[in-house]
Amino acid sequence: MTKRNLVSKMLKTKLLLISPELAKHIPLTKHLNRSMLSSMLHEYSMVYVKPDSGAQGKGVIRVDKIKQGYRYQHGFDVHTFTTFDSMYSSISKHFGNKPYLVQKGIHLLKYKGRPFDFRVMIQRNPKRMWECTGTLARLAHPGKAVTNGSQGGTIYDPSILLASFADKKKTAAVLRTMNKLAHITALKLSQTDPRLNELGLDIALDQKLTPWILEVNTSPDAAPFSLLPNPQIIRTIVAYGKAYGKQHRTKCTKAKKAPISAKA
Repeated sequence: MTKRNLVSKMLKTKLLLISPELAKHIPLTKHLNRSMLSSMLHEYSMVYVKPDSGAQGKGVIRVDKIKQGYRYQHGFDVHTFTTFDSMYSSISKHFGNKPYLVQKGIHLLKYKGRPFDFRVMIQRNPKRMWECTGTLARLAHPGKAVTNGSQGGTIYDPSILLASFADKKKTAAVLRTMNKLAHITALKLSQTDPRLNELGLDIALDQKLTPWILEVNTSPDAAPFSLLPNPQIIRTIVAYGKAYGKQHRTKCTKAKKAPISAKA
């Protein structure tokens, strides 16, 4: 089978939409243009605009339709406009010549007023079978709309942040569902590129604890898993990586470790 370029987020989205089971968990994602942004803001009130290729949350912009008009957040900067035209004129300066996507916004769960989502790592184990090797929760940096550790987010054990929303039984069920989605995703994408050995899924939970696949990374960073309280997780990720010839870095320089007082 010929290897296809899986850098494009839109291509990965289209491949996943082929699966009826995955399609139920993928927010509407379209190529960005002026009319599509207007239409989706009218429909959903909040969307995320992101580069079609890229990682670490770079270039991701949250856009809201508000009573006074429109607002978007890029990094720490928040801009408010009375008209769509003035907002689009401003936001389009961030795009350059890169293709961008617009994605239906999922209202993330929050912990102490800060949104959080999850990263699920799935890898081929030494027997070449897909195996979920770790899940972490990413709490957004105060004042930012994105949760990525590379954008200053804090890494938590998922059960800690879910404790306010679900009991232990429900939390376990939610995490199992995420793992199931990761397995289906890995099987689907590896049909297109059999040489895939690992994926990192960014998954959000809405207010009903329904999981949504925001993005799939084909070269995920393992380092944030070193900040979890269980050291066996990063050891397994590194060992599996070595088995298929990848050296994972384990020193995390941008993400923050959850405070010691945060216990599940």
